[in-house]
Amino acid sequence: MPFRVGIKTQKSLGIYLLKWLSLTLPLGILVGTACALFLWLLDAATTVRQQRPELVYLLPLAGLVVGVVYVLFGKSVEAGNNLIVDEIHEPGGGIPLRMAPLILLGTVVTHLCGGSAGREGTAVQMGGSLAGGLARLLPGLQRHDIRILLMAGVSAGFGGVFGTPVAGAVFALEVLIIGRMNSEAILPCLIAGVISDQVCTAWGIEHTHYHVASSLPAGSSLHLAPVSLRLMSLVVIASVFFGLASALFAELVHSLNHSFKRWIKQPVARPVVGGMLVIALMFAAGTRDYLGLGVSSPDPQAVTIVSCFQAGGADTWSWLWKIVFTAVTIGSGFKGGEVTPLFFIGAALGNTLATIFQVPVDLFAALGFVAVFAGATNTPLACTLMAVELFGGEYVLYYFTACVVAWLCSGHTGIYLSQRIGISRPGSGEDHVSAEVLRTLREAREAHGHQAPKTPAPPAAG
Repeated sequence: MPFRVGIKTQKSLGIYLLKWLSLTLPLGILVGTACALFLWLLDAATTVRQQRPELVYLLPLAGLVVGVVYVLFGKSVEAGNNLIVDEIHEPGGGIPLRMAPLILLGTVVTHLCGGSAGREGTAVQMGGSLAGGLARLLPGLQRHDIRILLMAGVSAGFGGVFGTPVAGAVFALEVLIIGRMNSEAILPCLIAGVISDQVCTAWGIEHTHYHVASSLPAGSSLHLAPVSLRLMSLVVIASVFFGLASALFAELVHSLNHSFKRWIKQPVARPVVGGMLVIALMFAAGTRDYLGLGVSSPDPQAVTIVSCFQAGGADTWSWLWKIVFTAVTIGSGFKGGEVTPLFFIGAALGNTLATIFQVPVDLFAALGFVAVFAGATNTPLACTLMAVELFGGEYVLYYFTACVVAWLCSGHTGIYLSQRIGISRPGSGEDHVSAEVLRTLREAREAHGHQAPKTPAPPAAG
């Protein structure tokens, strides 16, 4: 039978493309601009804190400010990323527009005084909030269109803040249901992620550059690094530890969050106590290296994500210290994301394991960087693509192996409790997951005897 392209089909595709270009173009511009503003403010806050180290002693006061602001204005958006995930699954009350300025303010204040948090949560929440606001301006949108627009907002936030638009698009698809992706949203997510990244760059924002030395022989026609059985075996072993580290991080964050809510009934007081504990941890660790974002530092002796790519750039237990600092910060109610600390944890653990295994430090730091993230967010495909966008594609086989193994070894855990489980893990002993009944990670966690923080019901739009 001859292949024929129907005019009606092409017309429908053309309308589909124009529709989502018209929706994602303004969304990408808005989110890219918001990401640029956020990254500029975050850089300024980090610079001020590094110049005025005594600001760390104001962390309890910063916690009080964050707590009061969210009690007064942010109860409807307190669930953060989980609210966005829930709203994408079941569009209802919408994402309040106030989420964007609240999370922006809360994150900057957290970093100004040294709280150990990230930036992904802020970017994703800004993207979801702005997408929700845009959806309310277009009352004719159907429920499935609103879902896709919210996913595009997540992609735009992620792609803009990290400079990884392809990974951002796949992350928005992969993070919702573990093991299943909505192919209908691929194009809108990709457009929004690319536009957001380009707009953020146009505002003069520069992302951190990482370098992994290539092992390709001089003059080689190969486009991938040669496969070494010994190196691949060590990557698999290291990835088991990466997966366990991601599970430890997620469980500690959730457990501390539950404990703070159980023992401190007043929400305003939780981040105040958390700020005091972070200061105590600073003295216990004997260093300020685990405060703040941890990407880079003017002190050449400091442990940072960048230093982890060099031999001797991390201490043996740097990764564990960062887990504890971040779990206390986020678990007590400070605002920000978990992903950049996960980068730190993974890169530091990769540095330590590379020293033990006597393998390239930069490669194992890169593997840990993305693999711990993959295990904690259940997004191995997005994390593999992020590795390619950040480090280059020569080692893509090793990156993919590390992300998949870490994801498998992390179990049914994750930092986003509203994620739904779309597949049973190999070796889990569970029956095949029904397409009609999808448990959330929160439900899976509670089924295993853990208490998980409850996500408030979706608020009314406003």
